[in-house]
Amino acid sequence: MSKIDHFVSERQTLIFAELQSKGRVLAQDLAQTFDVSEDTIRRDLRDMAARGLCERVYGGALIASGKTVPLSHRMTDMQDRKDALGQAAAACIAQGATIFLDAGSTNLAIARHLPEGAGLTVITNTPVIAAELSGRADLELIVVGGRIDPAVGAAIDMTAIAQLDDMRPDLCILGVCGMTAADGLSADIYQDATFKRLACKASRRTMAAITSEKLGAGAAFHVAPLNPDLTLVLEDDADEAFVRDLRRHKLDIHLAGRNTRASSHPHSLKDQPA
Repeated sequence: MSKIDHFVSERQTLIFAELQSKGRVLAQDLAQTFDVSEDTIRRDLRDMAARGLCERVYGGALIASGKTVPLSHRMTDMQDRKDALGQAAAACIAQGATIFLDAGSTNLAIARHLPEGAGLTVITNTPVIAAELSGRADLELIVVGGRIDPAVGAAIDMTAIAQLDDMRPDLCILGVCGMTAADGLSADIYQDATFKRLACKASRRTMAAITSEKLGAGAAFHVAPLNPDLTLVLEDDADEAFVRDLRRHKLDIHLAGRNTRASSHPHSLKDQPA
C-alpha cells in the first residue's frame, strides 16, 4: 500500500467512526477537519458507499440503512441546527391542540420550544421527551408506555400500539430517518416504521422537522407519503431544487429561520380550530 493509499484508508476509517457515532456526516465539516478539499471528501464517501459503509445524500452521507444510531447519541449531534428546527416547528402548532410527539432528537428540540400557556395536550412514547415536559403545569402530558427500544429510545411494541389505538391527536409530529420526493417519509427499523404509520393514521395531520442531510435519502421502511395533510419544517439551507419538487405535492412547507413560509397551504396548522 502506498503512503497516499494509507492516508486515504486512515481518513475513511475516521469518517466511518464519525458515522457510527453520529449517524451522519457533512462533507464541508469533514473537509475542514482533515484539511482537504470537499471533492476529496466526496470521493471518500463515494468509495465508502460502494463498500456499503454509508449512503450518499446531498451534502454528505448517512450511516447505511438499518443501522439506526441510538437516540442517546443523536441528542448531542447538531444541537444548534435542531434547536432552530424545533423553534420553527413549535411556532406552527395551534393553541389548544392535542399533539403526538414521536421519538427523535429533533422532536426533543420541538418539546423544548412548545409555547407556554397554549393549552396543549402532549402525548409521547419517548421517555426523554416526557422528562423534558414533566415539570410543565401549563400543558397536559400523556405517556404511552411499553418496552423501550434501545435504538429508537421509545416504546414501539404491542403495548404502545394498543394505547395509541385509543387516541386521536390533532397532529402527529414524526421523527424520520429519511425522505425522498418519490416515496415520502421513511424509517430504518421495521417495528418503528409500523408504529409511526399507525400514529399518522390516528392523527388529523402529520408534521416532520427534517435536517438537510436526510433530504433525498430513503430509509428501509416506508412511513408516510407526501400529501396535502403533511407539514414539513426544513432547514433554511435545504436544497432549492429538492424543495421545488416537494412543492408539487402541495405540502405546507416552512423553512427554519425565515419569517415567511416556502408555500402556503389552505389547512395551515395555525388556522386549525383548537
